[in-house]
Amino acid sequence: MSAPRLRGDLDRFPVYRPGRPAPAGPGRTYKLSSNESPLGPLPSVRDAIAEAASRAHLYPDWTAAALVATLAERHGVEEGRVVVGSGSSEVLSQLIRAVAGPGDEVVYAWRSFEAYPSLVVAAGATPVQVPLAQGGRHDMPALAAAVTPATRLVMVCSPNNPTGTTVTHEEMVALLEAVPTDVAVLLDEAYCEFDRSEDGPRADALLAAYPHLVVARTFSKAWGLAGMRIGYGVAPLGLAAAMRRMAIAFGVTGLAQAAALASLEAEGELAERVADVVAQRDRLVAALRGQGWDVPDAQGNFVWVAAGDSTDALGRVLYDNGISAREFEGEGVRITVGSSDATDAVIAACALAATAPAG
Repeated sequence: MSAPRLRGDLDRFPVYRPGRPAPAGPGRTYKLSSNESPLGPLPSVRDAIAEAASRAHLYPDWTAAALVATLAERHGVEEGRVVVGSGSSEVLSQLIRAVAGPGDEVVYAWRSFEAYPSLVVAAGATPVQVPLAQGGRHDMPALAAAVTPATRLVMVCSPNNPTGTTVTHEEMVALLEAVPTDVAVLLDEAYCEFDRSEDGPRADALLAAYPHLVVARTFSKAWGLAGMRIGYGVAPLGLAAAMRRMAIAFGVTGLAQAAALASLEAEGELAERVADVVAQRDRLVAALRGQGWDVPDAQGNFVWVAAGDSTDALGRVLYDNGISAREFEGEGVRITVGSSDATDAVIAACALAATAPAG
């Protein structure tokens, strides 16, 4: 008896690796491998989720009308330009499938968000990876130079996951000026709330000026709703309509919509939490650099240690000391910023790794 036939290009799909759990051990351990918030939802957000749970037997509002209206007002755009999805990854999937298919190319920096290659291949398109520049930053002129007649989308991740670096507003302007307006440009800002750089992209101004720009954001990181799975994008009207055609029916649950709305109403309280994460991040960067580690500018809720050939060794020391991080073989280790106790544990473990004998 034969098995069901599978698509012939499955070998092209990179396997996405979720962050591994915290080590098992008698002492306190820390899962710092998935860029999650160290804190649960605010009480008002939990209340909104609980209230929405009473309607779990009903389909959610497919249009997410209340949330879309709030986000449109927030960004100063027409409601038709706002697209929601079950996490920003699903919004990216909608975008890629709306603009690219077999024979088309999607350009992005590498290393960057691990889901990019899989999403592009799933659409039948061809990934074009442009190496990062010195210091883990996007090479913006090289991205522009990689655009060909086959290009349908250029993706920029700022702050970049996993290196934590940002692009400047002027660099985004230069890229948008260089890329033809019939080629979409994505600014993926999943971590923008943590960005304290003085010259980062001003997304709303760029959206008003460039008709081929799409901005994607998520409620998973700064807003602490990773388990709710909700994100959104702001796109040109025609492209936004095409993205909605690619969406999973009822993909954004009623609980997720309620949680996002309640979070936006509690933005002031959430901003205090973000400030705490930023303070821990900056403390961690300073300590690791003081130990001699190569740590680029960090503007997300994580820190990148460009450990190179020492990556595996650093990962083992962290794990042996109760910390799960995200290792990228031969390149570096991404460590999520957690509580003050977690920061202390990371600093102590990295100090051990810095003084350990080679090999």
